[in-house]
Amino acid sequence: MSEEIVLALDAMGGDQGPEMVVKGANIARVRYPDLRFILFGDETAIRPVLDRFKKLNSVSTVRHTEEAVQSDEKLRVVLRQRRNSSMSLAVDSVGKGEAHGVVSAGNTGALMAFSKLVLKTLPGIDRPAMGSIFPTKRGESVMLDLGANIDCNSNHLVQFAIMGEVFARNVLGVTEPTVGLLNIGSEEGKGNNTIRTAAATLRQSDLPIKFHGFIEGDDIAAGTVDVVVTDGFAGNIALKTAEGAARLYGGYIRSAFKRSVMSRAGYLLARPALKMLRERLDPRTYNGAMFLGVNGVAVKSHGGTDHKGFANALSVAADMVAQGINPKIIEDLSRMNFEDSAEPKRAAI
Repeated sequence: MSEEIVLALDAMGGDQGPEMVVKGANIARVRYPDLRFILFGDETAIRPVLDRFKKLNSVSTVRHTEEAVQSDEKLRVVLRQRRNSSMSLAVDSVGKGEAHGVVSAGNTGALMAFSKLVLKTLPGIDRPAMGSIFPTKRGESVMLDLGANIDCNSNHLVQFAIMGEVFARNVLGVTEPTVGLLNIGSEEGKGNNTIRTAAATLRQSDLPIKFHGFIEGDDIAAGTVDVVVTDGFAGNIALKTAEGAARLYGGYIRSAFKRSVMSRAGYLLARPALKMLRERLDPRTYNGAMFLGVNGVAVKSHGGTDHKGFANALSVAADMVAQGINPKIIEDLSRMNFEDSAEPKRAAI
């Protein structure tokens, strides 16, 4: 990056609060020297941590508020009573043009609601989608939606495909990303009318998208396509299943190496390879879910991550800003025949 990028941080979000946020920002500052930060939250909790990092302190501003969104608060309560919270004010700063993007490890539903309410949606986008990067056999892929939209029509899926393709091309660096629709089978006649209509639209469009067709669940980890498109219901189940499987096999491996003296000796020999495997599958490496489709950059960090994971969420936000993701999404969407307003619009919360 050669131009200054300002990120608004919800310093009170996540299980570890300001400690994790500040330390993560310090890692991101080293990676991206042009980053600047506005930290929103309780200054009495933020300042003692921030003062330990002189260089970070010099590129950071603290905006004090004692109000914060709790992880288990209901959405209607948040929207009515938490407009002065650290999360809401951080999103507001993007809407006012003070920051280029917002990152929070707080309540997912609240962050999406504030983002849609304040930032609105991009022209041509009916519903923003939550996407994330997945490790695959071939490298990395992006999958969306992961839970923001339970019920989708064919236009929504096409919009998700366009947004995911732009992200893969510009952030993941894939020259010609392939796009697949997650289905119960790869055959052309499989699936419901919604997914079949979306497939037909993508095949017939003039967009420069390499549409692979339908893919199945095992194609996600295989890396059959660079962009996996699905509704939020199936996407969230796939995400949680993958996370659970990773924890299961990690537990199996640890138990196997503790079983006997010989297995513990085998662990010593295998330790370098296991270290590589652990780093490849470390969820912190892929932390940072993007809210694609909002008229601004908003990234959700996992609430239970540590400072290393939060730093990676900041990297995702910085890359999205630096690569100008939203203008490129608008450009591709303008080629479709969706009947949408030319101006950003409010999305239903």
